[in-house]
Amino acid sequence: MKMAEVQTEVHDDIVSDQGKWEWSEMWKTEDWWAIWIGFFILIAGMLVYFPHSGDMKDIIDQAQAKYGEAAQRTNAIKTIAWYKLSDGKKKAEARKVSAGKWLTSFTHKTHSWSNNPLDAFFMSKEKAAAKAKAAQVKYEEKKAAEVAAFAQAQAAESLAEGAGFQDQTLNAAATHAINTWRDAKLLAGKAKKKAQAKPYNQIFNLIGLGIFFCFLFGIPMIFMGQSFKKFAVAFLFVYGMTVLSWLFSYQVTMKHYGIGYAAWAIFLGMVVSNTVGTPKWAFPAIQTEYYIKTGLVLLGAKILFEKIITIGTAGIFVAWVVTPTVWLITYWFGQKIIAMPSKRLNAVICSDMSVCGVSAAIAAASACRAKKEELTLAVGLSLVFTAIMMIVMPAVIKTTFPVDKQMILGGAWMGGTIDASGAVAAAGAFLGEKALYVAATIKMIQNVLIGVIAFFLALYFTTRVEVEETGTKVGLAEIWFRFPKFVIGFIIASLVFSVLYSGYNAGTDGLGRAMIDKGAIKGMSDLFRKWFFTMSFVSIGLATNFRELKHHFKGGKPLILYVFGQSLNLCLTLLMAYIMFYLVFPELTATI
Repeated sequence: MKMAEVQTEVHDDIVSDQGKWEWSEMWKTEDWWAIWIGFFILIAGMLVYFPHSGDMKDIIDQAQAKYGEAAQRTNAIKTIAWYKLSDGKKKAEARKVSAGKWLTSFTHKTHSWSNNPLDAFFMSKEKAAAKAKAAQVKYEEKKAAEVAAFAQAQAAESLAEGAGFQDQTLNAAATHAINTWRDAKLLAGKAKKKAQAKPYNQIFNLIGLGIFFCFLFGIPMIFMGQSFKKFAVAFLFVYGMTVLSWLFSYQVTMKHYGIGYAAWAIFLGMVVSNTVGTPKWAFPAIQTEYYIKTGLVLLGAKILFEKIITIGTAGIFVAWVVTPTVWLITYWFGQKIIAMPSKRLNAVICSDMSVCGVSAAIAAASACRAKKEELTLAVGLSLVFTAIMMIVMPAVIKTTFPVDKQMILGGAWMGGTIDASGAVAAAGAFLGEKALYVAATIKMIQNVLIGVIAFFLALYFTTRVEVEETGTKVGLAEIWFRFPKFVIGFIIASLVFSVLYSGYNAGTDGLGRAMIDKGAIKGMSDLFRKWFFTMSFVSIGLATNFRELKHHFKGGKPLILYVFGQSLNLCLTLLMAYIMFYLVFPELTATI
């Protein structure tokens, strides 16, 4: 049985495919298998962590009993007691149960290393002890700084409390001192982890994980009419390249400069494909969309609507008004001003740049049927600019923004403009805890638009672009046929986990975070999603040949388009963030 019946008409050498839905697609196409694999992982996460909700509730209740009353004595500022209550609740993490610790260890990529790459895979007890001892001095320094900052925070808060929290100058001073203590605490925590270095042997876990992934993605290949044996042999190569990507990204210098796994995965793949050439036997496992679509279904679980509400209308305006505005203007610029040779390339670059990088590019490419080399070009531009922006933007904010606006305004600006979620988190963490929270939440709100963009692109290209190209009208069924089905899994995962998150929080404040954020998502979904994304990036690199891309760079139009769109994005996002957080909703900003 065919996956879909296709009627082909040729008009001026342009082929128009009109599809017909068949139920067999649900077990014979990669979009649906991406959904089934994603759901399998998410359900497994629920089964592992949800039975521990009672234990997590006890930890939260204990924190509430200890700090709750003191934390509620004022709403004027976030006091030390408020943060201690919050920290106490945060100790409730379902992923810290024994099964969660095993999953974290089993799915661990490689470890950080400096000079010896073997340190990424193995560390003896003796070497771990020596490393911990060397890091102890720095930890003691950071801990002393934290203690001193805490004492200053206590003193500043006492002065503010002595004035009944009515003196705005004293309140501001207390808030600043407390934020300084929080930043010092964050640095001390990082230093403590290094001072607690433990021995490890990740080699056998990586082998076992590779075998698991091979069967996880390989068995569905049988249903899709492919050879499992050929896929398995090829997958060894793709997986090996994936491990190498993580190895190079965990080198301390690379980590410092933000050259992450995505850049390394594409780079290593391109080196192979443009030098010795990608082996023909490896192509059965070079499944770019298969891997990343599965990862995007898992990403859907991370889009929690209750968390969106915490940032409120201000965050929604920053993400949901600016993003489509930038997309439309940039697309118009590409078509009317610089005359992009391909509407599909234009659409993919616009989606990549304005929404959330590679994830949006994949969804857009599927919806408008872009060529693989067009997708590769868009992703390449995104990765280059992401690496630059995650380093430059925090520095610009630190040196040019007023101190009182660096965290909220700076975080919102980065969350709405830096493409990749991981890069957003890294850039936010550079500024501070509050900036990290705002940036990550804005990016999460923005990620919701992945499905929206995919739908409207499918609608636009089927009813307008392809009608103009072929002169053939299509029915509404073609929109469904064209729509990337994995987006359905993305939306369902988001809705289900949003309901679960709200349900847990309805019983105990903070339980949703413990069970969903720090349980099924952090302890299961995120662990696998990053692996799947990396395998996709490796596949992009291995399938990319510069000779095939050369004609797309003619006149530098893709680069001009991206620079124009990102410049517009930077300006509009900053303006909207300032208006929303400081002019329209200042009361919201004060509570963050």
